[in-house]
Amino acid sequence: MGVDQESLWVAQARQGNQDAFARLVEAYQVPVYNLAYRMLGSAAEAEDATQETFVRVYTRFDTYDPTRKFSSWILSIASHHCVDRLRRRRDATVSMEEIMAWRWVPDERPRPEERVVTRERSDEMRRLLDALPPQYRLVIVLRYWYDMSYDEIAEVTASTISAVKSRLHRARQVMGAMLADQDGADSEGDAADEPAERRLSPSAVSHSF
Repeated sequence: MGVDQESLWVAQARQGNQDAFARLVEAYQVPVYNLAYRMLGSAAEAEDATQETFVRVYTRFDTYDPTRKFSSWILSIASHHCVDRLRRRRDATVSMEEIMAWRWVPDERPRPEERVVTRERSDEMRRLLDALPPQYRLVIVLRYWYDMSYDEIAEVTASTISAVKSRLHRARQVMGAMLADQDGADSEGDAADEPAERRLSPSAVSHSF
């Protein structure tokens, strides 16, 4: 899908063209669903959030600024909706197994010991991400799973670049502190029971995604 084609669909959809809107839904349903799933951790909730996002897109076309990237606008709507959902529930979870699988697909079936290490890291990453407030979780997901620049994240989250950097920095601090606490607890145990695999260090948090 070219930029010109997308712009045409957007213009037509804003005028009530149902076929053009259907094209936009087809083009963006996967990115929107993926974002919702990584934020909410539930396939059912992600599907509901995706449907709600497109309802909001359709009813808010009059607020869209054509000078703005349409992808940023629609992901912004999805992001805010997911953050609202997270704030309304007390125990928000993210399926790190699916996230890890999306980020890294092995060339061959891993050996049993490799699967154990991967599972341990998946559990640890889930715990770390779940500990973050919704706004921190959002910038982490956009930065490390969508490879967005600070400018793009700022546009999607309707915030400033300095705010984005601050949230990312704070999120990494929280995750690093949790890793440090875990390492401290482990060091009090029997050294003979320590796993052979290297644990993630606080300094490696920003590279563990």
